[in-house]
Amino acid sequence: MPSTLIVNARMASEGREFEGDLRIENGRIARIGSGLSAGADEKVVDAAGRWLLPGMIDDQVHFREPGMPHKGDIATESAAAVAGGLTSFMDMPNTVPPTLDSDALQAKYQRAAGRAWGNYGFYLGASNDNLEAIRALDPKTAPGIKVFMGASTGNMLVDNPETLDAIFREAPTPIITHCEDTPTIDANMAAFQARYGDALGPEHHPDIRSREACIKSTRLALELARRHDTRLHVLHISTADELALFTPGPLIDASGKRKRITAETCIHFLRFDRADYARLGNFIKCNPSIKDASDREALIKALADDVIDVLATDHAPHTLEEKSKPYAQAPSGLPLVQYALVAALELVHEGRATITEIVQKVSHAPAQLFDVRERGFLREGYWADLVLVDDAEFTVRREDVLSKCGWSPFEGTTFRSRIGATWVNGRLVWNGEHLVGTPNGQRLEFDR
Repeated sequence: MPSTLIVNARMASEGREFEGDLRIENGRIARIGSGLSAGADEKVVDAAGRWLLPGMIDDQVHFREPGMPHKGDIATESAAAVAGGLTSFMDMPNTVPPTLDSDALQAKYQRAAGRAWGNYGFYLGASNDNLEAIRALDPKTAPGIKVFMGASTGNMLVDNPETLDAIFREAPTPIITHCEDTPTIDANMAAFQARYGDALGPEHHPDIRSREACIKSTRLALELARRHDTRLHVLHISTADELALFTPGPLIDASGKRKRITAETCIHFLRFDRADYARLGNFIKCNPSIKDASDREALIKALADDVIDVLATDHAPHTLEEKSKPYAQAPSGLPLVQYALVAALELVHEGRATITEIVQKVSHAPAQLFDVRERGFLREGYWADLVLVDDAEFTVRREDVLSKCGWSPFEGTTFRSRIGATWVNGRLVWNGEHLVGTPNGQRLEFDR
């Protein structure tokens, strides 16, 4: 692979903003410095003062493979991801069939090889009856174990108290949880259906998938984790109320000690709130639900206060036809990977976050939390997963969406940054306008 020299870049990594040059050799960052001279056969990219950042690592996506190819697959959704500056992803186990044992896990890795535009890892799922598979998991083969402590598809709801306790006691990797209390949701749905009948609509979603359902389930997860000293990562926090349950502070403190219990929120909780159901309806229906403007404001503040450790997408595509069904029949989930990073960078433009804070939440923290080897930072010797960001406005158009579902909740939104280029393992895969070359993703390695 020919080497590449990126010059005149503004870089952000590990709390620092600095100007300089970066050389890529053999897929890795070979040198970071200033005034670097180009070799005879070296490709030179003039960043011209644009931001050069480590690529986003998304710890929560649903790329729908195997089993739901009409919604998306590893190839299409990873293409959308690299177009958005997202260079590594960790995919959820609620596929068809679900990823509940080592054979299913290995089959997903085989599917991704040669087809994924970004680097990939796959979670093992938990169920009420796969405790032996969890115990037998090699911690180097998966980022973590996904526990649905709330409604999900197929055989993925873990609601047996003894099984839950055993999973938290014996899991060989971090546990990641979807926290919503199913009995609370079921009771809410019954009450709203009785009251509204056919008039039930997406505007009722935040009251059906209620804050009380989230709080109750999150409390249970934290109680189990503290009882067993489990490494727990709670996904897609959606309420201000849950934030009080977590301890603020850096993911890794000055002594090198890492938090045992961490929290994630998702980009849609920072850009939408209850008022947007009137405009977007089922197109922002997701689980947990998007809630009030006060929750959105609290979550943005929690990022800066290090209560929230990771910012992710929960990318979950569905077709336009599926989303156009009546509320009760329309599935939950949004396609987000292509515009997540530029949406996060709006917080910088708004003065709500710094560029280094965004890099910490979308790149450094996922790498640190899941022990990802040699990715997520601008460091010499690390893999060259990079994104060049232009400070140039653009408006999201449906015809530009690369996800197979063909739509975005951000259609018509104008962002003040755009992705100018993306490199995965040192190779240019997105040039700001279209995909370049062939899929270049590698299997993520976990240093455990």
